[in-house]
Amino acid sequence: MKVLGMRFCRVASPDDAKGLAAMLRSLGLPETPLGPPSSSDSFNGAVFPTGDAASGSWIELWPAGPQMPSTTMLQIVVDDADAFAEHARTNGLEPKGPDIAHGERIYYLEGPGGLPVSFQSKASPEQDRDETSPGQGAI
Repeated sequence: MKVLGMRFCRVASPDDAKGLAAMLRSLGLPETPLGPPSSSDSFNGAVFPTGDAASGSWIELWPAGPQMPSTTMLQIVVDDADAFAEHARTNGLEPKGPDIAHGERIYYLEGPGGLPVSFQSKASPEQDRDETSPGQGAI
């Protein structure tokens, strides 16, 4: 069992998300282009990769809206999500999942204070085909 990377996701008011993205740019963090904004004042989100590309680590910032409520989430990228789920259960935690989404096998936990935490690994092509109902494990 190995942790490969960490992801931080923040969904906030458009002004707060845009401001946080501007702060990270000012710190010199590289940003992955998401395409042109729909208007000069709009903010469609931002992704700032951290570490090397193989780590799967990044910071995601998104504007909150009707389909995406405000939240903060910690995502832990691991080599084997099933092994991590078993380890979590052995240690008294109750991960939900797995779900398959975006080519990843994902389990979910609720941390102290209600913090959503997920851990995920790349899904095998067989898992990707076999799983047909993503979203059932989400907190």
